[in-house]
Amino acid sequence: MHNFKELLVWQKSMGFTKKFYEITSNFPSSEIYGLTSQIRRSCISIPSNIAEGAGRNSNAQFANFLNIALGSSFELECQIILSKDLNFIQENISEELLSELKYIQNMLIKLAQSLV
Repeated sequence: MHNFKELLVWQKSMGFTKKFYEITSNFPSSEIYGLTSQIRRSCISIPSNIAEGAGRNSNAQFANFLNIALGSSFELECQIILSKDLNFIQENISEELLSELKYIQNMLIKLAQSLV
């Protein structure tokens, strides 16, 4: 078992999730049950799956949960692009978010590879 709170990728993804909760609070109220909700679920899925995997009994199981977190990050990537296309976030903000997300994705990939 790993202490997920000590993992830099968990810390980064938690900060990213907090940032997205603030960003989506400015989305249209008509999206509260649509894109806003979906983005928030995708975001929190990343650190949640890291934490759940860290509590598993084997590195293989942990790597599997990291891959689930990675899948959620790609889902979120799609949602960021859509949010920009719908003018819910500005292009420069979306580029910044996508860059930060790419960093988290690379961390997830490297951590998962180190476990197998």
